[in-house]
Amino acid sequence: MIEKEDPVISEEEAAQYDRQIRLWGLDAQKRLRGSRVLLAGLGGLGAELAKNLILAGVKGLTLLDHEQVSEESCRAQFLVPVSAQGQNRAQASLERAQNLNPMVEVHADPDRAEDKPDDFFLQFDAVCLTGCSRDLMVRVDQLCSQHSIKVFCGDVYGYYGYMFCNLGREHHYVEEKLKVVKPSSDSSDGPEPKKAKVDPNETTMVKKTSSFCNLKEALEVDWTSEKAKASLKRTPVDYFLLHVLLKFRTDKGRDPDPKSYADDSQLLKQIRDDVLEAMGLSRDLLNDDFISYCFSEMSPVCAVVGGVLGQEVVKALSQRDAPHRNFFFFDGRKGNGMVDYFGPN
Repeated sequence: MIEKEDPVISEEEAAQYDRQIRLWGLDAQKRLRGSRVLLAGLGGLGAELAKNLILAGVKGLTLLDHEQVSEESCRAQFLVPVSAQGQNRAQASLERAQNLNPMVEVHADPDRAEDKPDDFFLQFDAVCLTGCSRDLMVRVDQLCSQHSIKVFCGDVYGYYGYMFCNLGREHHYVEEKLKVVKPSSDSSDGPEPKKAKVDPNETTMVKKTSSFCNLKEALEVDWTSEKAKASLKRTPVDYFLLHVLLKFRTDKGRDPDPKSYADDSQLLKQIRDDVLEAMGLSRDLLNDDFISYCFSEMSPVCAVVGGVLGQEVVKALSQRDAPHRNFFFFDGRKGNGMVDYFGPN
């Protein structure tokens, strides 16, 4: 386990986090209580993630966002009041975020994430990036990987959402398993020895380790290789859609906008063709239907993806239960929502 200063849980905190302590134990809550998290991007997804982390009881949460509150952002972002339009989005979110849990230190930073020096990111135990460019995510992920800092990336585009996590080459955690009771060696109940049985009333904690690739490796898969070709059929199409949307953000400096739907739709088609051709894949892999469903942040999708993302951050910081490796994709068009997992390693 990661060696950190052992935080003290006060009686007030024990009462506040009673349900969580019963769920995952006091040691896990202590590790969570001693963790500082950076959250970049206070859109709809960022607001959901901030809520989940604050209620879970991290030590501190820094909200980093240089954008201003707009009419559109108010629709998906519940931490900013409607009267805050034109104000900085991180600062406008601070009061409601802090009110969720006064025991958590919540700070607002109005600077651009791209302008922050490397040392800024190294003061946190986990860094969560939403609404960020591909270049920034790759830069921060590589930096944090070198210093054993956990990295999470996520976004919501209309009906679509994704999450990526990199917990390092060796992430240690524990899982609770039902205890197996072995038969006694001197059993005389028949010629055959008794089989081991599972005791439903007793559990044991099992230590495990997982390995993660970094974001650059996950995005730069060589799809012309035999190994990648063999895995193509089980790779969700959302993985390739993510490449298209990140390229759109890189080229335009924003996400697809409903106000320029016609022009952005044509650009999305062109980017789709260019991205898949560069990968050596057919453009038929991603049909034109995706265009109608990737505009704006939708509150229900933010809630689902934010819930999964928040849960993964909590699991990683508390070192309790198996994490996802490495991608989580959500498609709200598929009935009650279809979840796909993809790990390039």
